[in-house]
Amino acid sequence: MSRSTQLVMILSAPLALAIALWVLWPRFFPSQRDLDYVVRFDLPEVGMPVDLPRIDGPGDASRPLVVIDAGHGGFDPGAGQGDAKEKTVALRIALALRNRLLEDGGIRVALTRDADRFIALPDRPDMARRLGADLFVSIHADSADSDAARGASVYVLSEKGSSEAAERFAARENAAGRVNGVALAQTSQTVGAILLDLSQRGTQAGSTQVGELVLREMRGANLGLHRDQVQTAALAVLKAPDIPSILFETGYINNEADAQLLTSRAGQQALADAAARAIRAYFARKVGV
Repeated sequence: MSRSTQLVMILSAPLALAIALWVLWPRFFPSQRDLDYVVRFDLPEVGMPVDLPRIDGPGDASRPLVVIDAGHGGFDPGAGQGDAKEKTVALRIALALRNRLLEDGGIRVALTRDADRFIALPDRPDMARRLGADLFVSIHADSADSDAARGASVYVLSEKGSSEAAERFAARENAAGRVNGVALAQTSQTVGAILLDLSQRGTQAGSTQVGELVLREMRGANLGLHRDQVQTAALAVLKAPDIPSILFETGYINNEADAQLLTSRAGQQALADAAARAIRAYFARKVGV
């Protein structure tokens, strides 16, 4: 190796090192600007009630009130497949259901959320409780390990699931209650008493009746069912005392056929229409709406 070549190599070594540092420095020592993608938000303090949503519909407070809960939201997307997210599907169906009930008249409606925002699980039924709702409907879209699973299901509250699948489903949905770091068991001392009081106060019977009517309307509209009977599960979102409550699992978002139904405006409207007919039939039996 010539002396000139050795000199070039010696002089170029610092330059090569400087280039390497310039390329690798952001990876190992990111600036504050590089961290701007981090989402920061304030969570409500434990025990602080959330603001109540507005009530739409007749001004007559004697008319039945339905609280519709669009599952998940905000940084909690729920189930997903590609661009399809459960939180978006649930919200669109909830809005369509709200609009259908209001168009047909005679029923007041409130939404736990009308935008893409996070609401802790215990706060959802608490809204219905504080508003004095006559019915609580939580809307979701499921997912499964196999894309062969498809069709809708309806769940009501029970200490024990009606099947192993129902228990697994409840465990997955209830896990959303820990997103803000608060265990469900720490949020309310009344939850255990609620489970005992449901059957005594007729709430469970009302929940089951609504669930059966939803399944009936789904069958009549040929929308497809995963379970043709009302399922039971220990779902935190249904733990509202004295309020008939159902979780409407509208389909499997990772199934191609269900995804087409769940993500299309026509499909969302068809699901909302079936639920609206069931809700109206339920109140017609009770109060003649």
